[in-house]
Amino acid sequence: MTTPDFIIVAIDGGAASGKSSTAGVLSERFNLLHVDTGSFYRALTAEMLRRGVSPADPTAVGTAVAALQLGTRVTGRRAEMEIAGRVAGDEIRSKAVNDHVSLFAAIPGLRQALLAYQRGQTVVARRHGFRGLVMEGRDIGSVIFPDADFRFFLYADPAERARRRVAQGQLDTIHERDRIDSSRKASPLTCPPGATAIDSTHLTRDEVVARMAAPIAARLAAP
Repeated sequence: MTTPDFIIVAIDGGAASGKSSTAGVLSERFNLLHVDTGSFYRALTAEMLRRGVSPADPTAVGTAVAALQLGTRVTGRRAEMEIAGRVAGDEIRSKAVNDHVSLFAAIPGLRQALLAYQRGQTVVARRHGFRGLVMEGRDIGSVIFPDADFRFFLYADPAERARRRVAQGQLDTIHERDRIDSSRKASPLTCPPGATAIDSTHLTRDEVVARMAAPIAARLAAP
């Protein structure tokens, strides 16, 4: 029996829709590198704020990002962005980053600058012996990997997502983040055509994972 090739799983959705928790389980179950692109944008936001660069000045943002030395550190099954050899810590969950990350992420030049880096995570996954990668974000199945082997879009009622966010210790304004993410000109948050949409409002994490894992397991078991 031959084994399937390297697989790519794309998971999109808004804040607190269940992307990270489900991606983590799929990563463990199928030996996939877990790539949280939200953490990439958070790390870049923290770096821009540290340098005093404002999201209101896209030209300055583009210049600053172009000069960064980006790398990837694999910790367990997770990919972490390195900037000049440094991995950002808890600062990426700070209030300042929460307040600004959607604004920076809406800048076309910044998103374009990250495109090759994000696609390059396949090289990182192969180098570290993973069976594939599971990448989560807001434009993975539509822009980063439109030809991914599996594409999922998670969503949930805004009130439920706000409750989850508070439980996580985050104070994001869900409605405002959705507005920015969905209305930006560059790679807006949307369910990609052909992706499997899953409403996680009344489902447990395990129930959501089961719906995602079934087709993946079938593919990996195929001769």
